[in-house]
Amino acid sequence: MKTWVENIKEEYNLSKKVLEEYREKLDLDNPKNKEEDKIVGEMISDMKYALDWLNRGRRPGNRRGADRRSVYQRTSLMEMDIFPDLNLNHSKRFLQDDEKVMIVDVLLELSARERQCYLLHMAQGMSYAAIAEELNLSRRTIQQYVERAKAKIKNKVA
Repeated sequence: MKTWVENIKEEYNLSKKVLEEYREKLDLDNPKNKEEDKIVGEMISDMKYALDWLNRGRRPGNRRGADRRSVYQRTSLMEMDIFPDLNLNHSKRFLQDDEKVMIVDVLLELSARERQCYLLHMAQGMSYAAIAEELNLSRRTIQQYVERAKAKIKNKVA
């Protein structure tokens, strides 16, 4: 049983052969046929490009595919600090006063250390390791504080 890629390759090869045969039959002495020859040539070129892409599994002409990029190219988008002015167009929603009071009440249920670790992790987006380094604690301790805070918040809100 053939895969869909093999079926497409077959169809493209047949279509390319038909176009090549048609191009050979054109009378190039006729000015209209010269334009037709140019268009058919571009179509054949596009077919070859697509077939090359299907056969290689990556963009033709590239020496390496995206899966073989260097570590710096793969991770650059993960470092959002590199793009501080990137406008992601988030729609801003302002909290009502009663929502603010509820959030403060929930946060006051946490111990000072739980609140600090929870806010640094959830609101500031810091990793456990970064928080641990800043507070001079172990990463596992920070993780436990955040997990405990999440559990308390879940119980309070539920």
